[in-house]
Amino acid sequence: MRTEVLPADAAAIRRGSEMLATGEVVAFPTDTVYGVGAAALDVAAVGKLFATKVRPLGKPIALLIAPEQDLDIVAREVPPMARALAARFWPGGLTIIVWRSLVIPAIVAGDGPTIGLRVPDHPVALALIRALGQPVAATSANLFGQASPLAAEDVCCQLAGRIGLILDGGRCPGGVESTVIDLTTPEPLIRRLGAVSQEAIEEALDARVRLPA
Repeated sequence: MRTEVLPADAAAIRRGSEMLATGEVVAFPTDTVYGVGAAALDVAAVGKLFATKVRPLGKPIALLIAPEQDLDIVAREVPPMARALAARFWPGGLTIIVWRSLVIPAIVAGDGPTIGLRVPDHPVALALIRALGQPVAATSANLFGQASPLAAEDVCCQLAGRIGLILDGGRCPGGVESTVIDLTTPEPLIRRLGAVSQEAIEEALDARVRLPA
């Protein structure tokens, strides 16, 4: 497969969304590292994403959504806490785990009942999601177990010939991963501390949250 690398302008983003809509896998910049994604509602495309990364099946993949996309479409029994956190920290470095809607293929969630959701704080990623019109199942644009890429050329080194398009939006900042909070447990549970602090979450919720034991 020939891998195109295009500057992430409006035309290239439109091309990327068209490729995603036809089941292809596309790499793009985010507010942390370069991601590689597939249309989340397309089972075959998500399977191709796993194969592209040589990622073991059964490992959940987060969904990137746009701020205006309805949580009740991708999740069920959305708790008020999820809406409060989304209003406070999205777009940004918080991944919220909620109960998965049945419209989301089980392969995305590793056959589990929950799903992680995030709104990326990056104009290219958001434009791509909006152009596609559905969530993107996305993970870092590297072969499984390898270093996460910060630039388009880093993606090329690992995924050239395995994907059709890389949207080059310049160098990503890298740095801290998103904080992951699980709202499917009896009490809110921070599964990974990252860009958003425990104190900021507790302030937004006016409630205590737990860390893993």
